[in-house]
Amino acid sequence: MTVALPYLGDAGDFLLINRFARRTGWLHGFMTGYAETFGLAVLVLLLGLGWWLARRGSDSRPMAALIWTALGTLVAVAVNQPIVSAVSEKRPYMSIQHMLLLVSRSSDYGFPSDHATMAGAVATGLCFVNRRLGVAAWAAAGLLAFSRVYVGAHYPHDVLAGLLLGAGVIVVGRLIAMPLLTRLVTRLVRTPLRPLVQAGRTDTTVPAAASYSPDATDGPLGEPASPVAIP
Repeated sequence: MTVALPYLGDAGDFLLINRFARRTGWLHGFMTGYAETFGLAVLVLLLGLGWWLARRGSDSRPMAALIWTALGTLVAVAVNQPIVSAVSEKRPYMSIQHMLLLVSRSSDYGFPSDHATMAGAVATGLCFVNRRLGVAAWAAAGLLAFSRVYVGAHYPHDVLAGLLLGAGVIVVGRLIAMPLLTRLVTRLVRTPLRPLVQAGRTDTTVPAAASYSPDATDGPLGEPASPVAIP
């Protein structure tokens, strides 16, 4: 069923972005690629950078936060699926006539956006790994969310809800996951899997209590000589 004109609310906001897309043909290639593939690839690369940063220090918490970011993203997508089915919101191209669509049509529903859910989860999780990396991840996540509207695949509230859902799952899940994952990382450091969670080598040498250079005051075998009373 076609929505009657004029389009109000979120449909109106969508059309503002869609008209912007019509006037910026030079952006179509980049935005389409980012919306479909490159955006998620950037988030994966940022996760890899987060792993590299987390393993550089001796604190187990950043690595535990990274592991939860990856696991929590999967949890967020799983939580999103029944919501998508329950809401059953049609995508813009099924309700609005004569709109610009830059991607292939999908048969599934649009609220909340799976892409935005993953982006919100990864960006929020990386904030707990490294603050600057988290800021960069949120910039990438915001661009991915906008690109999904730009290409005509979602309404603005679809991606906003996805970002909030992903972020919420990460924040709430940390309360349970972090204590367990921190202990797990601490144990892994003592196993052959250490290089995966912490850089460097374990120092197994036992430092000497003191070092002595044999000289006239030393006794046999380099041991300190007994003190000599000076009259």
